[in-house]
Amino acid sequence: MIATLADRAAALRALHRPGDPLVLPNVWDAGSARAVAEAGFPAVATSSAAVAETLGHRDGEATPPEEMFAAVTRVARAVAVPVTADLERGYGLRPGDLVERLLAAGAVGLNLEDSDPATGRLVDVEEQADLLAAVHSAGRAAGVEVVLNARLDVFLGPVGEPAARLAEAVRRARRYRAAGADCVYPIGLTEPASVRALVEATDGRVNLLARPGGPGPAEWAALGVARVSYGHHLYAAARARTAEQVAAIRAGADAFA
Repeated sequence: MIATLADRAAALRALHRPGDPLVLPNVWDAGSARAVAEAGFPAVATSSAAVAETLGHRDGEATPPEEMFAAVTRVARAVAVPVTADLERGYGLRPGDLVERLLAAGAVGLNLEDSDPATGRLVDVEEQADLLAAVHSAGRAAGVEVVLNARLDVFLGPVGEPAARLAEAVRRARRYRAAGADCVYPIGLTEPASVRALVEATDGRVNLLARPGGPGPAEWAALGVARVSYGHHLYAAARARTAEQVAAIRAGADAFA
């Protein structure tokens, strides 16, 4: 099984091509994972927020780890393509335990964010780099070069001057890449010049978020990014449509009109 996981990790890593990005419509269960794979996407990614809500929890590490990994297991079991899991900041698990559970679930990649889920504050850059390096080493020791997507939370809130936030994001991105991250994920970043700066600082190893009304994969590809994800937005759209249909049924109307 380790050889298969190693092959899947290598395949997932190879899909990160600057300017020709890996597009990931994030999923929340086995059914949505199958839909993505059957549509022809070469990899599947989970959304922690979407998975948490389907399990009855809030986002922000409120989901018990065993429930999150069980959900990832069901997703990985449902598809034949590589799976990468959004694991927030690791649920307080030691790096070796985190990687062990990831691989046992059948996934070969993971997101790790650099803010404290309890406070929303950014974690010290060296502390986060140490975590990423330890996860990278744990994967290598297990025989699988797990694909690390290091989330940068600098742009989540309008705190500080834009130039200072960009400089901090570039500093963190470079440090995380040096620690073993395959890609950096500046969630909340949309400004093209800042995207270009991060692309240049990381050889294009940047993951951006597509969102309703915002730039999509084509626009991000033109800026040289290597990965585009959809976060919880597909789940939110599905949930909104379900709410509309339920309201129509309650009103005695045709829910499928």
